[in-house]
Amino acid sequence: MKLNLLAATAASLIGLSSFAQAADIEFWYGNTGRPEEAIQNACAAFNKSQSEHKITCVGQGGYEAGMQKAIAAYRSKKHPVLIQFFDAGTLDLMLSDAVVPVSEAMPDVDWGDYINGARSYYETSKGALFSQPYNGSTLLFYVNTEMLAKVGETEIPASWEKVAEVAKKLKDAGVACPFTTDAHPWRILEQFSARHGVPIASRHNGYDGLDAEYTFNEGPVADHLNNLYKWRKEGLVLLNQDTKAGKYNAAFNTGECAMMEGSTGSYGAAFTALGDKVKIGMAPMYEGVERRNTLIGGASIWLMKGHSKEKIAAAKAFLDFLRRDDQQIEFTRMTGYMPVTKSALKSLIDSGKSKDLEFATAEMGVNSLNQPGDENSRGIRLGFYVQFRDIFMEETQKAFNGDQTMQEALNAAKKRGDELLRRFEQTYKGVKLP
Repeated sequence: MKLNLLAATAASLIGLSSFAQAADIEFWYGNTGRPEEAIQNACAAFNKSQSEHKITCVGQGGYEAGMQKAIAAYRSKKHPVLIQFFDAGTLDLMLSDAVVPVSEAMPDVDWGDYINGARSYYETSKGALFSQPYNGSTLLFYVNTEMLAKVGETEIPASWEKVAEVAKKLKDAGVACPFTTDAHPWRILEQFSARHGVPIASRHNGYDGLDAEYTFNEGPVADHLNNLYKWRKEGLVLLNQDTKAGKYNAAFNTGECAMMEGSTGSYGAAFTALGDKVKIGMAPMYEGVERRNTLIGGASIWLMKGHSKEKIAAAKAFLDFLRRDDQQIEFTRMTGYMPVTKSALKSLIDSGKSKDLEFATAEMGVNSLNQPGDENSRGIRLGFYVQFRDIFMEETQKAFNGDQTMQEALNAAKKRGDELLRRFEQTYKGVKLP
């Protein structure tokens, strides 16, 4: 009798174990540093909050690496249920047929609660949301107030003309690094063009069709790149390789550089290093240009096809957990990334914490995203854009290194970028953009 009872109990436990295993899922993410610590904290909190599901969060060492690994895993049918993809991979994922739009999988969620700047980048022309915005960032301007005070400057420069003026004063005062950037296209191309209301490509940056062509080699973007080139030669701007720290944000955080253009996601480390010396403002504009919205950066979470109902249920539960106001606020506190829903931002403001220095990016970043927009500031819908970013960096770095003029670099980047667009267009010939 006891043996029969033990056998029945064992069978029951095996059944429960296999059910639990079916609900065990993986979430692949690309962040490192403080954001990675925050993601792991969120995963541990989810597992602790309930016993039905278990999630294992697996770092991939970077956004690009994570994207390549996910593609390979999907082809071998060993892909995770949830994957964090960065902004540049949006169109590739939309057309991949490897994902389920979150608004389709979770129709009862109030997706309209997401702030406009976060939602529009990841939604279709009909307003369906493909992925759940997660670590939302945008571009801000950072200053070390102690260094600026040495040259009599108490305000954060609001224009590029003022940035150059302050940088010259700092250089004349013996500051070796007045302003720093890594010249990544997210900063100097995409965010610059969006807030200045100019396209980087025709067809409204690809939203109107796959036959878009790059246009950034002429107009305000080209003018700005040529200014950066000139300012670097004058010693007003330092790139990664020019700094003692070897990386622009590390150079700012150690007090080597006085000003920096950086993501809201850089704020956590800057505040930890500099405390109340660091102040932030919206990214500079050229004088006489109406400010438009900046773009959402960071990444969103995608639900991949090819999994059981139990695993999909676990994925939905985790997405629900991450969407909670308290989870978004804690993520903001640890990283500087912004709350991405209106309810979370309101909760933060109502608590009075939004005035605390550690939450400085929340209202500032959302305000930048919510500036009046136009058809050129909605986002980027260009194929093989991850590869294009590499091309843009390669060509412009050649110019900064003196191997070609900046205009030659922009022309070459346009030519090579257009070749990528034509390949993408051929790959998805006859496919209508979502």
